[in-house]
Amino acid sequence: GDHRDLHLSIRRQRQMCIRDSLIPAMLLSIGTVGYRWIEGDHWSYFDGFYMTAITLTTIGYGETHELKTAGRVFTVVLAYSGIFTLAYFASELVRAVVTGELKQTIGRKWVDDKLANLSGHLIVAGHGRMGRIVCGEIDRQKKWFVLIDKSPELVQGLPYSHCLPLVGDATNDELLRKAGIDRAKALVTIVGSDADNLYITLSARLLAPKLLIVARAEEEDAEVKLRKVGANKVISPYLAGGYRAVQAVLRPAVLHFMEMATRPEFLDLQIEEVKIAAESKLANQTLRHSRIHPDLGILIVGILRPNAELLYNPPPDTVIEPDAVLIALGQRR
Repeated sequence: GDHRDLHLSIRRQRQMCIRDSLIPAMLLSIGTVGYRWIEGDHWSYFDGFYMTAITLTTIGYGETHELKTAGRVFTVVLAYSGIFTLAYFASELVRAVVTGELKQTIGRKWVDDKLANLSGHLIVAGHGRMGRIVCGEIDRQKKWFVLIDKSPELVQGLPYSHCLPLVGDATNDELLRKAGIDRAKALVTIVGSDADNLYITLSARLLAPKLLIVARAEEEDAEVKLRKVGANKVISPYLAGGYRAVQAVLRPAVLHFMEMATRPEFLDLQIEEVKIAAESKLANQTLRHSRIHPDLGILIVGILRPNAELLYNPPPDTVIEPDAVLIALGQRR
């Protein structure tokens, strides 16, 4: 929203500066060629350039050579048109520089203020091909996230409405603190190097022991190392892609069902997880007495118990414990 508008406004100011900087060059060129054409060969191009320069700047050293009547008329036209044009150019240049710097200052302060008050957000390290997919999906879910990337070019003009960009190395503890890692819900580290993902995971785990960390792994042996240093979940793009390819061949209906339940563009079906708070009315009730399915039309396909035990297709007499996570399947409303 506001943050993206700031980036677009700053970009427009820069484009205006580049466009307006061509005006003096155009006037100098017209004057140089004009004097040469009107006064003839006894005026060199440098004479025309010098006469144009002192006319536009109103220095008034006098004529380089004696001018014809046509040359004097040309000087009058060049002086009046050039002076007003340059005055406008100068005012626009000053305005663009001042307001551009002001907007950048306001933009940085807005990001800093937002970061200081952000809580329960996500942190994404890396904005490569996989990073753009992750950020786009988080933004579609309208969840605030902090994007960290080393390249300033990759975090300019971002098309996200709920993103706070930070330029720097995500392995740096100070940058992770600035991103609010102690107040974040989760970290997704998906930079291109397994070594960087390993170091980011280690740094984040030391700063936030309870943080949910999802890490990307390129090599097979990287998964074990990432889990040892604190990653809760390790994603291998090639491994996941291979499994999906096999499912598309052997179980196409199952794959289609899972895509309908997990991807936002499919509107008919939704699978979600819901954590049961201690004060919830569902706490300590059985699935049968909770009437989740009869009243809401929602199927509980799994329960993650507080002790991390996962129950698949729990029976009706299963007790819903406080802090348990229900995996629910139902139609979107």
